[in-house]
Amino acid sequence: MAMKICVIGAGAIGGLLGGKLALAGEDVTFIEKSAAHRDAINKNGLTLKMHDGPTLLAKNVHAFADMGEPGPQDMVVIAVKAQQIAAVAPEIKKLCGPDTSIMTLQNGLPWWYFKKHGGPFDGKRLNSVDPTGVIEANIDPDRIIGCVVFPAASVVAPGVIQHEEGDRFSVGELDGRKSNRIQAIYNMIVGAGLKSFILDNVRAEIWLKAWGNLSFNPISALTHATMVDIARYPQTRELSVKMMEEAQNVANKLGITFRHTIEKRMAGAESVGAHKTSMLQDVEAGRALEVEALVGSIVEMARLTETPTPHIDAVYACTKLLDKVMTDAHAAIALKTLN
Repeated sequence: MAMKICVIGAGAIGGLLGGKLALAGEDVTFIEKSAAHRDAINKNGLTLKMHDGPTLLAKNVHAFADMGEPGPQDMVVIAVKAQQIAAVAPEIKKLCGPDTSIMTLQNGLPWWYFKKHGGPFDGKRLNSVDPTGVIEANIDPDRIIGCVVFPAASVVAPGVIQHEEGDRFSVGELDGRKSNRIQAIYNMIVGAGLKSFILDNVRAEIWLKAWGNLSFNPISALTHATMVDIARYPQTRELSVKMMEEAQNVANKLGITFRHTIEKRMAGAESVGAHKTSMLQDVEAGRALEVEALVGSIVEMARLTETPTPHIDAVYACTKLLDKVMTDAHAAIALKTLN
């Protein structure tokens, strides 16, 4: 029997995952604020241009503007950016029945990080990513499934997703249990032709991805450099390493051990090549930046654990100001080629 799934946000990652699940026979709907994107999906279906060649068309999908329209779901996937969750959180209950799971796909450290965590900070809300508490108040942690997203993709036209690389969506319960529902979600993802792992410590995998995003995203936003440029330029490489060392100290105090070295993580970033990070893409498009989820959350954890993070703090301050300048001016910032 098909699983009823509503993906909030039919953007790059939400569109990719939702499209692949629909192609595998799941009952997929989207909540999408862009009228052009929504209309194209409803009229033509969702097109996935895969990096390895084929173009796929998911015809059996529908997109809505209002969360009250699809009805109760088996699973809700939150695929908007971290800073957008507060705006949608109060409406998510319209999609929930008694047993609805909610899977989160955001970059950085999530608002639920300390839910079912154990230890001295158990249950604490991360104020950097949920400052008013509206997310915590509207999303029951018992519903939450953590997901660590590794693919890269972009929306290239209304109703069209360009897949760039990667196909892994690893999942885990907040308390590390191998529950029936996590097994069912894993089976569903793998059945859609994607890769997945069931994680017994989803936070460790979240940290591993956040470790690189912490440095490469804000540095690229501030300098307009690509991944390979940052990794090969001596001063920014050194800055990235210092930021990652500081983050590792924070994570270690929270019981997290990284399965890669910093040098291996840097080599992986360099191998990506001339890739613009998501934050640099947001700068060039004039969109709000994921500063708090990617950097502010780690600064908050550094203060909680009394860990010095001078390099992270400096980059955080500059990126926060960049975000404010762009927001106040309602402007995008992009390099202009001179004649």
